[in-house]
Amino acid sequence: MQETISFALLCLTSYFTLINPLGIMPVFLTMTTGLSSKEKAKTARKAIIIAFGTLLAFAFTGQFLFNFFGISVNSFRIVGGVIFFMMGMEMLNAKLAQMKVSDDEIKEYVTDISITPLAIPMLAGPGAITNSIVLMEDAEDISQKAVLIGIIAIILLTTYFVLWAGAGISKFLGETGIKIMMRLMGLIVMVIAVEFFFSGLKPIITEILSH
Repeated sequence: MQETISFALLCLTSYFTLINPLGIMPVFLTMTTGLSSKEKAKTARKAIIIAFGTLLAFAFTGQFLFNFFGISVNSFRIVGGVIFFMMGMEMLNAKLAQMKVSDDEIKEYVTDISITPLAIPMLAGPGAITNSIVLMEDAEDISQKAVLIGIIAIILLTTYFVLWAGAGISKFLGETGIKIMMRLMGLIVMVIAVEFFFSGLKPIITEILSH
């Protein structure tokens, strides 16, 4: 019982840190500026469901898929870094806040941003995916595996409520406030992107030079 509690605490703290609901909220707000409250909630819900499915899929099959396709976690970090950098550049130029979505395009736009970049790689990023694979391997019995799945669900559900509540913040900030926040977050996202990129590139280069 003690081991299960310790495992649950490890899952809870690691996933909350890696998914970071509060850190995702400003990015979510800037990307959904042109949407209604209903569409924002729908976008958040889709992203959460996709992220949950992705994390579960990698938890159960991740190690097998990585080995089968010869993919390394470091390569995944590099790709995630590139995606983050491009998104940060758009945020820095305040392009996302200027995006006006017509009624005909709303459904497609919501689906697009729900998958990328919200669900992948923001919610289900390299860190969270790697965490899922490692913790599932560390789970000693069915009860610990159930705890892992439950913790993932709890953290993502918490993230949904944070994003849902954040929709009201956009009205308070206004268009100017959103643009300022977006530019600041753009810088932060680009820094994170560089860290992701080089944390994946360094081990690859080291391995190449060692041969």
